[in-house]
Amino acid sequence: MTTTQWDVKKLAGSIGAEVTGLSLANMTADNIDSIKSLLLDHMVLFFPAQHMSVEDHVSFGRYFGELEGHPNLKSESVLPPEVFQLEATQGGVADEWHTDITFQEEPALMSILNMVKCPETGGDTMWTSLYAAYDELSEPMQDLCNGLSALHDAHPHNRPDQMAVHPVVRIHPETGKKALYVNEHFTRRLVEMNSTESDVLLGYLTKWVANPRFTVRYRWTEGTIAIWDNRCTQHFVLNDFVGERIIQRVTIMGDKPQGDKPAWKPWIRPGRLSATSRHDRQLYMYLKSKKLIDVD
Repeated sequence: MTTTQWDVKKLAGSIGAEVTGLSLANMTADNIDSIKSLLLDHMVLFFPAQHMSVEDHVSFGRYFGELEGHPNLKSESVLPPEVFQLEATQGGVADEWHTDITFQEEPALMSILNMVKCPETGGDTMWTSLYAAYDELSEPMQDLCNGLSALHDAHPHNRPDQMAVHPVVRIHPETGKKALYVNEHFTRRLVEMNSTESDVLLGYLTKWVANPRFTVRYRWTEGTIAIWDNRCTQHFVLNDFVGERIIQRVTIMGDKPQGDKPAWKPWIRPGRLSATSRHDRQLYMYLKSKKLIDVD
């Protein structure tokens, strides 16, 4: 496929494309519209050999919306506040499947990553299509998931108090497609189920999204820019490298995820408290804080 003299190469059956023949530091309004359209089609785009400056990286990000820094992880550098830098040696990367910052009421719309330095081998990143993950569920499982919501928190960032509830199936605001919107890193509990039921179903769904048929794996080269749509993808960094890996990322602010209305009320333990009540404490405190339950 060629778009305004660009070469667009599809990388996998469900997700991902590499785009060459352009400079992201020299964009027109039409160019940006073309990139937005490609992103809706492929969900994650890779632009090798860009070698963007920090200033160009920030300017490029602003074409897509208002930028936000990471709410919990701060860079040790003197970079602009919109830029999050992560330096890793011998691991220390996000090696769990996740969608960025779903513990916020309005999670990120998209992220733009600059691979500043990468090891000779290892440290690849994988993305998965949450559209494909939803589409390949059986119809009874789709019906069940459409009626559920889930509690997300920032426990991996040592901030379990940062919580949000989102639909288990998110409807993309631009494509209208349904995406399976739970992840092993931030999703803690299915709101309408007891803790045992939630553990079983959530464990299944978070493993299901990593089915190889839904994924693409990208081998980095320095100077590559990656853009992904946080509303319909998850990603995972392979923790298999030795050496230095430096990324810089800007993030575009998003909106509140939308889906079908939950089919059931939030689950609250009936009767007296017991030793197992601790499994419900976080959900109870969230529902109480949002005045979603009656408290005597």
